[in-house]
Amino acid sequence: MPVLPESPDPRFVLAKDNIRIATYEFGDPAGQPVVLVHGFASGALLNWHLAGWTRVLSRAGYRVLAIDQRGHGASGKPHTPDAYTMPLLVDDLLDVLDTFLIDEALFVGYSLGARVGWQACLDLPGRITRAVLGGIPDGDPLTRFRVDEAWASIETGVPPTDKLTAAYVTMAGGIPGNDLPALISLVEGMRGGAQPDPENPPRQPVLFATGTEDSILEKSRTLAESAPNGTFFEIPGRNHFNAPTSKDFRQAALAFLREG
Repeated sequence: MPVLPESPDPRFVLAKDNIRIATYEFGDPAGQPVVLVHGFASGALLNWHLAGWTRVLSRAGYRVLAIDQRGHGASGKPHTPDAYTMPLLVDDLLDVLDTFLIDEALFVGYSLGARVGWQACLDLPGRITRAVLGGIPDGDPLTRFRVDEAWASIETGVPPTDKLTAAYVTMAGGIPGNDLPALISLVEGMRGGAQPDPENPPRQPVLFATGTEDSILEKSRTLAESAPNGTFFEIPGRNHFNAPTSKDFRQAALAFLREG
């Protein structure tokens, strides 16, 4: 017997700007919907399916809908920065909800997906009723990312000299199927846009969760404290990159979602 359920083929939703958004459905079609949105340079199956989230949520009776964000997975991967803004990423989520005829949904997002979730809670208060936001700091976490060095690395094959940029390029390039020009375009396009702001937090119940070994831990805690219905969970022994695989994180998220 396989450890994980078989992965379904993606079903595509056409976004307002004609980008195809890949979606994967698991669990009980009549269950309460939970939408899963992954982090930067990851994907729905890598972030949620292989890490056991789809199995746990399906067994709990939920209807699980995982999304490949634009620029990732099987979704469209434009190479222009103007195709990647926070309003477009939130619109993609809304288009998916509308296409699947989901009026209200629970939300689980990690890193970039959590930033999208924060904004979606603000922009779609009647559609997102409760959210789990993992690995989210305030402000723009990629301000230090050297876009110029990343583009030069693609053209020349020489690794970026900036350590943070080199780490992200190496990580993103090491995942099969990733499209580096699309991912660098995403970083460039989202700069200067809407960021999580403690002065304007979501009003829905939100569970914030960050690894104890993640450098953004205290900034995530600050966001949780700003939210009127926010709670905070420290994911024991995890950093930013391996937190989604934590059983403790899954269990805390499931307990929180069941309260809704």
